[in-house]
Amino acid sequence: MQSRTILSLMILSSLTAWATPGAARTVAEGREKAAVCAGCHGEAGKGATPLFPKLAGQNFKYLSKQLRYFRDGTRSVAAMNAVAAGLTDDDIAALSAYFEAQTPQPEAGEAPAEGERIYRSGIAGKKVPACSACHGPEGQGNAPAGFPLLKGQYAAYTVKALEDYAQGVRGEEKTPMRDIAARMTEAEMKAVAAYIAVLK
Repeated sequence: MQSRTILSLMILSSLTAWATPGAARTVAEGREKAAVCAGCHGEAGKGATPLFPKLAGQNFKYLSKQLRYFRDGTRSVAAMNAVAAGLTDDDIAALSAYFEAQTPQPEAGEAPAEGERIYRSGIAGKKVPACSACHGPEGQGNAPAGFPLLKGQYAAYTVKALEDYAQGVRGEEKTPMRDIAARMTEAEMKAVAAYIAVLK
């Protein structure tokens, strides 16, 4: 039994030693490729303007899916379609790994009570579930499920995303967010977006 345990530890150690440099290389490659992203998304994806989303800390699964959507035209944003058109699967993996490895930065300000209520409890009368159910209590997202990190995102961008979902123009496959956003008023969207922006 002891020898079997030692053997298992040796195998695990060797796999870790192999995987870590590979992961580091992927992040390093992503850093080089991300130079073109900085103009809209800021250095290390930490934001440049509320017109475009912050990417720092966003999970790999969500980012890679969105880049593929832009590449194949599922989502239509001219600038992103043009950039993504030339990306290979390896490019997408490298960029996603790089941005996932960065630390998100929250916006300054006070958390609005109404936004916190919606985020943590939803709007029962409208069948709007709590955002925290899928995106986590601190807005960290759910990486295995591919649900995006939200904390620190520009409020203006979050409102735009919710409006796009509500209007059915986001371009993604059927997602619960379409029905959820369609049940929200503009004031409710702004309140929860303001709360998300200051989440740490």
